[in-house]
Amino acid sequence: MKKKDDLQHQVNEAILACQDKQAQDVTILELEKDSGAFTDYFVMCSGANPRQIQTIADAVDERLESLGLRVTHAEGYKQAEWVLLDYVDFVVHIFSEKARQFYDLERLWKSAKRLEPSELLPKPKPRRTAAAKSAGAKSASAAPAAKKPRKKKV
Repeated sequence: MKKKDDLQHQVNEAILACQDKQAQDVTILELEKDSGAFTDYFVMCSGANPRQIQTIADAVDERLESLGLRVTHAEGYKQAEWVLLDYVDFVVHIFSEKARQFYDLERLWKSAKRLEPSELLPKPKPRRTAAAKSAGAKSASAAPAAKKPRKKKV
């Protein structure tokens, strides 16, 4: 895997961890290289209450740690109004709804490309269709004839 694929896989895992804990309004911002940004992606979501915000943060941390990725800096966990988890190449922001509206990072980083979580999901491999399977079976039947079955002795 290339570095960009690794990074997208890590961001995707963070998104899945948020979604597993019913985070609300999951948003991804891909920051422009020349914008002075210190990271490549922001993953943002909201929790309904401090306990859920902490649970989402724990889930993200556990899931990424299982990939061998450790958070380099974390803030706001005790207050659970705005938890920030910095993984260098991307930052996860978990807000209360009130804090998210107040700080409005989407507006502050309006030059960033807004992505849907599905855009970072790996593309499924194409499945063989019934027509392709039957075509494969026909080509197999075009192979040299197999030996005739032996007759049973009575």
